[in-house]
Amino acid sequence: MRILRVIATMNPKSGGPCQGIRNSIPVQKKAGISNEVVSLDIPGENFLKENEFKIHALGPVKGPYAYCKNLENWLKENLERFDIVIIHGLWLHNSYGTFRVWNTIKRRNKKIPELYVMPHGMLDPYFQKARSRKIKALRNWIFWNLIEKKVVNGADGLLFTCVEEMELAKRTFSNYKPKRTLNVGYGISSPPEKKEADYNNFLKKCPKLENRSYWLFLSRIHPKKGVDLLIKSYLKLKEQDSELPDLVIAGPGLESDYGQQMQKLGDNASIHFPGMLTGKTKWAAFHYSECFILPSHQENYGIAVVEAMACKKPVLITDQVNIWREIKNGKGGLISKDNLEGVCDVLKTWSNLSDRKKFELGRNAWNVFREKFSVENTALKMLDHFKVSKDLRNFNPRLKPEKFQEPVSNL
Repeated sequence: MRILRVIATMNPKSGGPCQGIRNSIPVQKKAGISNEVVSLDIPGENFLKENEFKIHALGPVKGPYAYCKNLENWLKENLERFDIVIIHGLWLHNSYGTFRVWNTIKRRNKKIPELYVMPHGMLDPYFQKARSRKIKALRNWIFWNLIEKKVVNGADGLLFTCVEEMELAKRTFSNYKPKRTLNVGYGISSPPEKKEADYNNFLKKCPKLENRSYWLFLSRIHPKKGVDLLIKSYLKLKEQDSELPDLVIAGPGLESDYGQQMQKLGDNASIHFPGMLTGKTKWAAFHYSECFILPSHQENYGIAVVEAMACKKPVLITDQVNIWREIKNGKGGLISKDNLEGVCDVLKTWSNLSDRKKFELGRNAWNVFREKFSVENTALKMLDHFKVSKDLRNFNPRLKPEKFQEPVSNL
């Protein structure tokens, strides 16, 4: 089976969708599935060089819509080579641009691959209701009525990462009538081993941390992520308990206006801003943290949340992170409302837990990852839903589940 993924950018700074592609393709490759990626990036970008699969970078693009003149011709010449096409994301040229070419070929009764759309949370009602997004919400409403509903309703189906995302998508726009809605899940690979050398490299990014225990936030420094709620809650709790662990706020966006505001707000010796962490340094930040915190106002999936659980770390999140039910049911963390009172309460609750209870939550978090969010369990799940022939299905043997090692207590 040959799958084509079409995405606006494979830049890791753009967030979870491109990382999800990087996680799933190697697993599908082991099962005989061939993947190629079309992105609208400029050829030669550093983040395009170290991938184990073919990326066709067709950029540059023009304007906020990311119009790419090379996309149409490439699709016309190559689309029929594939059995499945997946559009990742909405609202940019990679979405409607792909659908238009696909639909044109379909009308001519030519061989055509199945077309699916993975919205990655972009149909969440939050984006139409948030006060800070009034102009963008109007733009999306216009785009929806002009072109985007054609993509959503005209494709063979929509692929969702979890049940919550699938249900929320129904509440955003009128005339939402997709042919099929499929909860295909989402997963990550198991993290690298915990190594002191990697931790030392992490400490170089946070030189004032000096081996003290810490809580970790790792995501974009963006208003949607609730960083202001976290800093305010932490400082309030720190006044009451001077022995509280330090707080590390890692991620891209420090140079933005909001990022600079957060650095001023968090101007405290116990708060550290190392910027974006990658590779083994990022994993060391997870491994050596006490817990992971994401007080987001909207999170379709939250790859960093799952990465933390894969490192056996309890997660402190809001009920606006769409996988909160799975985490709550698996007792892998603590859930709060996405307001100051809720975040304060969850931090205080965590700080008052016994070491044994914290370990139990970490073990549970790892179990949730293993059962729900391991890429070995999710990367091929979507193929069960596709309407491909039996010959193509039989071509893809299921992988044997990865052998997981039970976390060891450090109590």
